[in-house]
Amino acid sequence: MRPIYDMPLETARNVRFVLCDIDDTITTDGRLTATAYRSMEKLSEAGIAVVPITGRPAGWCDMIARLWPVHGVVGENGAFYYAYDIRLRRMRRRHHPSLDSQILRSDRFDRIRERLVNEVPGAAISADQLFRIADLAVDYCEDVKPLAPHDVQRIADIFAEEGAVAKVSSIHVNGWFGDYDKLSMTRLFAADILDEDVSDSNPAFVFIGDSPNDSPMFEFFENSCAVANVLHFSDQLSATPRWVANSESGAGFCEIVGHLLSARR
Repeated sequence: MRPIYDMPLETARNVRFVLCDIDDTITTDGRLTATAYRSMEKLSEAGIAVVPITGRPAGWCDMIARLWPVHGVVGENGAFYYAYDIRLRRMRRRHHPSLDSQILRSDRFDRIRERLVNEVPGAAISADQLFRIADLAVDYCEDVKPLAPHDVQRIADIFAEEGAVAKVSSIHVNGWFGDYDKLSMTRLFAADILDEDVSDSNPAFVFIGDSPNDSPMFEFFENSCAVANVLHFSDQLSATPRWVANSESGAGFCEIVGHLLSARR
């Protein structure tokens, strides 16, 4: 990982799309600051499409797609995308096809919930679970007292033992049934909404993240970036970002955006 200011200006100047995680990447201590929101606006004003790629739920993503200065949002770690067409006043929605066999099974997480209660004291189902359609989010530090690393790993292990995929974010362990992740749905979003093949146009994209569930994106995108708090997870990353900000969370996001925009000036 190299400092963001080592990214060549020519590389930064050619960026046309910024993909970014939300929690602890754009937000700071769970809050969206005015400066971080303004950074998204500045990107949009410069003609750079902004697309949050998040583990947050469908209910949140509908609001984000409608109200934020973004081209759309990939939610629940790749379960779907939402993109709002302001001109037509129409929301475009697409979910991953592997959800078809699972989404109607309201009982699919029952055994996992029971095991979590018995095996990981202090863990809790995320407060935003009500607004989810595809995954189960287990809170390990957002609204609960932070759990020890071995407890976080135990949550992920329970998902895996029950045949589910598990990914650790900076606040939740998300689990689901289906063969998808952030990258697979990003490919679909780029093709459908941006009219881009992410493999062919890789240098035109920047991804900004902060935690282990961003590893597929760090590995794929040539210009993957992270805010400084990614260093807290350095021993849990299966792939590392190429560039890293000096600052954490929203301040780090603004730092990366500032470098991209300064290259255009």
